Amino acid sequence: MNILGIDFEEWYHPELIKQNIKNEKHDPSVINGIDKILDLLRKHETSATFFVVGELLEIQPDILDKIIENDHEIGFHTMYHNRLDSPGFKEKFSDEVKKFEKLTNGKSRGFRAPTFSLNNFSSWAIDILEENNYIYDSSIVPAKTSLYGSPHAEHKPYKITSNSIDKNDSSGKLTEFPLLVTTFLGKKIPAAGGFYLRTLPIKVIKNALKDYQNKNIPGSFYIHSWELTPEFMPKLNLPFKDKFATYHNLSKAYSRMSELLKSFEFTSFSRYITENN
Repeated sequence: MNILGIDFEEWYHPELIKQNIKNEKHDPSVINGIDKILDLLRKHETSATFFVVGELLEIQPDILDKIIENDHEIGFHTMYHNRLDSPGFKEKFSDEVKKFEKLTNGKSRGFRAPTFSLNNFSSWAIDILEENNYIYDSSIVPAKTSLYGSPHAEHKPYKITSNSIDKNDSSGKLTEFPLLVTTFLGKKIPAAGGFYLRTLPIKVIKNALKDYQNKNIPGSFYIHSWELTPEFMPKLNLPFKDKFATYHNLSKAYSRMSELLKSFEFTSFSRYITENN
């Protein structure tokens, strides 16, 4: 069984966009695609975890009801999609966790760091999540990229602590679900979704999932809400590299995700934990 997380965020939240636009109020649009995403999951009889950026629940509170009523799980993706290791964020994180708890009536038990920014500089977040009764995290990518990655991290779920983010620590209260990786052209790379779902040959992703299946490891997969609803994603004039990472094959993400949902079984993190305890 594999696990699916939908990173539910607006067009102006991704790091490569945020750094290229003015820090001003933007009109949300991706938020209007939630029904399309729920329909896709319903069609494939799949439950998922929605890691929601908290401010979207302030803008449109009924998102929570739609997620829960359709048998999915809500998870925390910070309030404004800030990297954990951004300057001064440590002081704000505790308040954000508590704010999200109020917005979700205490229903969130899982966390994903924006841009997978959980690392040795931001591992303090684990302690705060523990204090607030979180039971799992899914922010570690066991491969190195220009934006994130912990190449020495374990591939299978393990107990994580602020002192040990790569290896199992039996004293940990939080279970880490590292993201799916594979070997491609002799190099270890992410294969868990997002840009990699849009860019790698679909066969490479399928083989990665099969490989994990053979090893009895859950493949933790993700996709952004804006990738499933490109019709709500404005086309911005970004620097070439950022533009490529954001928009390359964006129109193919929905059909590729649909193909994976047809070929493999996915579930939410909470359901996976309940069924494998």
